Amino acid sequence: MITSDGKVGLARARWWPVLRRSHSDGDAAKQRSADEEPLRAELFSVSQLEQHARVLAGLHEVGPSGRKQDRLLPRLAANEEVLAEAYSSITEALKDGRGITPAAEWLLDNYHLIEEQIRTARRHLPGRYNRELPRLANPSSLGHPRVYDIAIELISHADGRIDVQGLRAFVAAYQAVTPLRLGELWAIPIMLRLALLENLRRVSATVTAGQRERARAGQWVDRMIEIAAKEPPNVVLVLADLVKETPTPTTAFVAELAGRLQARGPTLGIAMSWLEHRIAEQGQTIDQLFQLTSQSQAAAQVSIGNSIGSLRFLGATDWREFVEGVSVV
Repeated sequence: MITSDGKVGLARARWWPVLRRSHSDGDAAKQRSADEEPLRAELFSVSQLEQHARVLAGLHEVGPSGRKQDRLLPRLAANEEVLAEAYSSITEALKDGRGITPAAEWLLDNYHLIEEQIRTARRHLPGRYNRELPRLANPSSLGHPRVYDIAIELISHADGRIDVQGLRAFVAAYQAVTPLRLGELWAIPIMLRLALLENLRRVSATVTAGQRERARAGQWVDRMIEIAAKEPPNVVLVLADLVKETPTPTTAFVAELAGRLQARGPTLGIAMSWLEHRIAEQGQTIDQLFQLTSQSQAAAQVSIGNSIGSLRFLGATDWREFVEGVSVV
């Protein structure tokens, strides 16, 4: 709608009610549940990890023994598919001459390692062995092996970075409350591997989602440029279409839109003025929006870098020595 003073009448449209969400991809963001968010909780020191492990041990409830449906191997297969799609998406972006984020570069450069780790995980987790591990009865982790939940918690509070000191401290503190079975201790490296691959899947999904959003924003700016060259007043009609087709834009989309509009200068001045006004209605500025996007990209880069480094750590660790050192038997 165009008002009598020539402005686009979108003030009541509430175009981006969740502008601060730093990673999502349009419609998919509406359906994203907590189990698709990156494994990124409050970052803990070693002493805090020990305290958290003791609390976790007190909260864990092991369910009755018996044949349980395997959930880890199907999830590994799903993770492999998502990671392969992310790799293809990033590769295509480079072929098309589009820029990629540092996190995407990490994924691209280390994808061969990820493929190798997926094969290792599948080889080291036969179904029978997996089913024999004690499983949790807690609603939030129902059916998961207890040792897998331990791995998830450690990775979440270390942002994917695993080292010998933190791992030993976490496992020892947990066992000060509840001893783990010998088979669970031997399962720690494979569970860490599965959890790290899970984290890589989640972070990669947000990276490629942001990549798609930036590409969409670029297409809208190209459309505005084309219209501005022929019929400048009709740029406002393009803006109206944009709002109609993108009712809840993501931060990545809006930041890319703002950056590209800024780069065009006076050519798309009306579009830039409109966007600045809409961002101001949310109590933000374009600079703050750029900062949010930069922080999100930096967080993704750290998470992927840490997870890749931890996968390398798993392959270089003497797990026999580890198990002997932490076993309470």
